[in-house]
Amino acid sequence: MSRSLLKSSGIVGGFTLLSRLLGFVREILLASTFGAGGGADAFFVALQIPNFGRRMFAEGAFSQAFVPVFTQTKTTQTHAQARDMVAVVMGTLGGILGLLTLVGCFASPLLVWLFASGFSADPAKQALAGGLLRWTFPYLMFISLTSLAGGVLNTYGRFAVPAITPVILNLCLIASMFIDKNSVYVLAYAVFAAGVLQFAFQLPSLLRLNLLPLPRWGWRDQRVQRILKLMGPVLVGSSVAQVSLLLNSNLSTFIGDGAVSWLYYASRLMEFPVGIFSIAVGTAILPALSRQHTLKSPEQFSITLDWGLRTMLLIGIPAAVGMILLAGPLVATMFARGKFGAEDVAMTTYALCAYGFGFMGFSLVKVLVPGFYARQETQAPMRYAVIALVVGMSASVLLFAGSRLFEIRAAHVGLAASTSLTAWVNSLLLLRRLRRDRIYLPGAGWGVFGWRLLAANLAMGALLVIFSGDLSSWLLLGSWQRAFRLSELIVAAIAVYFGALLLLGVRARDLRPQRSDAV
Repeated sequence: MSRSLLKSSGIVGGFTLLSRLLGFVREILLASTFGAGGGADAFFVALQIPNFGRRMFAEGAFSQAFVPVFTQTKTTQTHAQARDMVAVVMGTLGGILGLLTLVGCFASPLLVWLFASGFSADPAKQALAGGLLRWTFPYLMFISLTSLAGGVLNTYGRFAVPAITPVILNLCLIASMFIDKNSVYVLAYAVFAAGVLQFAFQLPSLLRLNLLPLPRWGWRDQRVQRILKLMGPVLVGSSVAQVSLLLNSNLSTFIGDGAVSWLYYASRLMEFPVGIFSIAVGTAILPALSRQHTLKSPEQFSITLDWGLRTMLLIGIPAAVGMILLAGPLVATMFARGKFGAEDVAMTTYALCAYGFGFMGFSLVKVLVPGFYARQETQAPMRYAVIALVVGMSASVLLFAGSRLFEIRAAHVGLAASTSLTAWVNSLLLLRRLRRDRIYLPGAGWGVFGWRLLAANLAMGALLVIFSGDLSSWLLLGSWQRAFRLSELIVAAIAVYFGALLLLGVRARDLRPQRSDAV
């Protein structure tokens, strides 16, 4: 099992790495071409609104509800019944999303007012964001259908095509900036085109599996109703981080030009390792957990969760430490050019540090949530998500009010910190419930494993503190000098971290599933 999960995670992680690397190229070009001014702020708001729906619905509620139900159909019924389920779900989903897209396009000025209230002080920026949103909003429909196709392919063990599909969005945006560097509208056109192409890219793979039937409407179909019933609570649970990010984005529009962009660029850097490692592990274990639940194998279910948590901590903790200690060098190397000035670098650095402290919270949620959804248990994650959201939103409002009262320019940093707090509250509540219900029983060796991780991360952190230097010294370097120096630091940090683990006795076999013991 572990070899299969490692292979699946490796495929997802490898192609996601390619997508994220192209994403970095995309962000570098965006920062240098459009900077962090009013036009960039308007585009990022127009992009965040459909992205909110994508992450909450397509990658969240729908995929988490659909995959367990479809896995059960595939495992216990015939291929013809699985094919029929694809037809009815795709037809119903497409119909609902088509109507939602029409409403979203016509209501774009209202949506901009709801999600970027501060733009009302600048009618030109508000109108620009509304116009951009009319082109970006249909992306939600196409990417949701793409998520459906990807969920089917993942269930059949075809991870490569869904994992490489996000590359298309990055390629479209990169190409658009070579077409027209003077208007952010070209970016919105690229988002629309990418949505169509991403869905189309999945279709040949479905056809090869004989899983591309003619879609049909089936609102009353029992399988659709079951998915919808599961989606309600999952929708709330999956939306927590996104609602928190949107609230912070809304509040940041009151800070002035640049704040939306600073938070956007910082979150993109934070999402890089989340996308490569956290989502890869979560994507790989969900079908396995669903299958183990269907086959009534609770011990194997716990072992799979244990494997996911060990893998996540082994990779995620050093990623978080590096993100915090190298925040300034990372931002300077990636974005400090063209219209992205020294103040933009500093403000984005502060936000990235705040997001870095929540990185493991974000990552653990990706591993723990499948432990609930694979068993089609949605109520508990929903409750914990709401609790975490209330805590985070309260922190956002309090920190924002305090920064405005004392006229703190870096008010956006408190908003990023509150998002990290939300992730930690959510992840700890999820873990506590899985342990309490004895769904997850930690395997042997966690104590020794934890001390080894701590020692290796301390060694790596000491190296970065000693040799990273201050932000001003990085800004004096040229682009290639920054890139070379950052690469040296990252390579050295990786060598020290894994070298320390080897010296402390950690071996590849430590990532193999251990028997679950009651503790």
